[in-house]
Amino acid sequence: MLTHSLVNDGSWELRIFVTDLKVEKRLRVKGDMHIGGVILKLVEELDVSADWSDHALWWPLRNSWLKRTRTTLDQAGIQADTQLNFTPMHKILRVQLPDLRYIDSRVDFSVNSFNAVVQLCSDLGIRYPEELSFSKPLIHAHLKQNISNLDLSPLQRQFDQIGPITQSDPSNPNTNTLTHHAKPNAYVENFTPVSQNGTLPRANNLNQSNGSSSPTPAQNFLYPVEAISPTLSTSPVTPNHEAKATLLRPKSLTEKARLNAGWLDSSLSLYEQHVREYDLLLLRFKYYNFYDLNPKLDAVRINQLYEQAKWSLISEEVECTEEEMFLLAGLQLQINILALNPDPNDQYNEVNDDVGAALDELQLTLEGGTPAYGNYGNGVTNYGGYTDIPELSGYLRFAKHKLFTLKNFKRYYFVMKDTYLKVYKGAEDRARTPPAFIINLKGCDITPDLNVTQNKYGFKIHSYDDGASEYWLRCESERQYAEWITACRLATKGRTMADASYRSEVQTTRDFLKKQQFTGSTVEPTTSNKIAINPEDYVALRFAKRGHQQVVNRIHDSHGNFRSMPSLQAKLSYIRAWQALPKYGLSFFVVRFIHTKREEILGIAPNRLIRIDMNTGDAIRTWPFARMKSWNVNWEVKKLCVEFDDEKLEFECLSADCKVPHEFIGGYIFLSMRSKEHNQALNENLFHKLTSGWI
Repeated sequence: MLTHSLVNDGSWELRIFVTDLKVEKRLRVKGDMHIGGVILKLVEELDVSADWSDHALWWPLRNSWLKRTRTTLDQAGIQADTQLNFTPMHKILRVQLPDLRYIDSRVDFSVNSFNAVVQLCSDLGIRYPEELSFSKPLIHAHLKQNISNLDLSPLQRQFDQIGPITQSDPSNPNTNTLTHHAKPNAYVENFTPVSQNGTLPRANNLNQSNGSSSPTPAQNFLYPVEAISPTLSTSPVTPNHEAKATLLRPKSLTEKARLNAGWLDSSLSLYEQHVREYDLLLLRFKYYNFYDLNPKLDAVRINQLYEQAKWSLISEEVECTEEEMFLLAGLQLQINILALNPDPNDQYNEVNDDVGAALDELQLTLEGGTPAYGNYGNGVTNYGGYTDIPELSGYLRFAKHKLFTLKNFKRYYFVMKDTYLKVYKGAEDRARTPPAFIINLKGCDITPDLNVTQNKYGFKIHSYDDGASEYWLRCESERQYAEWITACRLATKGRTMADASYRSEVQTTRDFLKKQQFTGSTVEPTTSNKIAINPEDYVALRFAKRGHQQVVNRIHDSHGNFRSMPSLQAKLSYIRAWQALPKYGLSFFVVRFIHTKREEILGIAPNRLIRIDMNTGDAIRTWPFARMKSWNVNWEVKKLCVEFDDEKLEFECLSADCKVPHEFIGGYIFLSMRSKEHNQALNENLFHKLTSGWI
């Protein structure tokens, strides 16, 4: 029935804006009509020959997708004043990879960001995508103040007027620029090799028909994996200047904590987090727990991880000593030389760790025992029959950490057996008296305290059995240090020196120490290996300021240790050296604990939480995840609650959204559950249960 041009049948007009055509359609609908029916009616009225299967309804006011097609308009809360958008779910996203290169990739903006990362990593040939995440690009101003809710970063849309990144004209002297072109196609058909200016070429033709783009291939990626993967396994020697200029160089622990403000919420879609088409996001390894780095399968993953490690050291996001910095710079030079002058014989020649370990274990089983070890330095390793547990003993200097006092090292006799470290006053006391005390190393943390040039070989043991204790041990030689720190590290994981990896780890540690020794002599590079070295691309600024030629000579001197090392092996060595640094694996946050008014730093490591003094950087208290019972977010007051066996922590995060530290905790719990004995299929539901904030 019509009354004054109004329909009195309970229907109303719903406004829907079609983003592809830039037109608004008005549909007459009823509250009992379902979402799928609305989309079908809209497509029929558009009368445009196109593939609309990738489109969905977006509700701008509610900031949500309407993807449940069986839900009615009444159930969704849609009324006559509602305006919806009909838009593609897959859009072009500009992504900066860990090696600072940019790519334009076709990403699903309607799925949660965790799934978007999984899809992108699959397209790029990166295994174990759960280790990575998207982050909004920050600027230096973000490091000067706490930002608990980062909405839109200035860098996120700064390229709107520049357009997609394309391969620059080789004849153009300004090769490190971004040039303006038409909107790119959603994929690249004719892919060409990467240019040396740090950009990947793009196709720029867009076929238009009736205002909409032509259908794209079934693949959801910008270009075929087999075409892009080889280029991502090697990065440009000279990084893109625009990308390098965006590197953040934190100058304090507080600024390092503010670096984590940009992480996206894994449970929300990109659109729900105010990310739009052609926005810039950073793809980074978020969690410092890397599983099964296999040179045969992970060339891209290893290279991108190496690049992230390199830039984290150069920007001083992760601290290291001068010796460590130049050791890593020597490895980097070897990698760059092989990138510029590929060697056909450059293959990873290290024995496969898994196969080697399996063969060693088989040998031990068949022999019914363990091979005898030699006597090294001041330590003695004794092996008995198959049922005997290996033992390491010797004199070490020892001190127990106390606040506000100097460490007083005394010489004691130590015995390492199984996962226990026993301390005696002397070797003769071992047979007469019980040990002065015993440290159960299982679940502890080992941190190197090393300075090779000063002959300082030590490490710290962080024990959590009696609250939080810190023990300092000093060795007398690099050989003794390699034996003891390797044995202690195995013990923290519940393994003994009978483990097949013990011998190789001892030798690897010794080789690493020898390569840090600076001889003071200058090693001239060979003619074939001469490449231009910009110190700022190899070492942190505080080391690069010591004179250009002096720094270059130190890098060449360090490179002499790695001249014959293949590229992949050099990258893996770089990653392992990075992982051995004392400050590796810590993500910091500025927090305020309940019942306190001062700001403090909370560090989240793969296996523990650390309360850190903001001024000194000293650890005040440590809580291992093994003793954690639950963790959740109180969304009303934006506080994170973590419950342990004997206490309960409550704090608000000041430098990032409270969901970010919660995701770090849940993410590390999820990653710790991976093992070769279990099915390696990615359990997305479990990940979201552990990181959602409602456990």
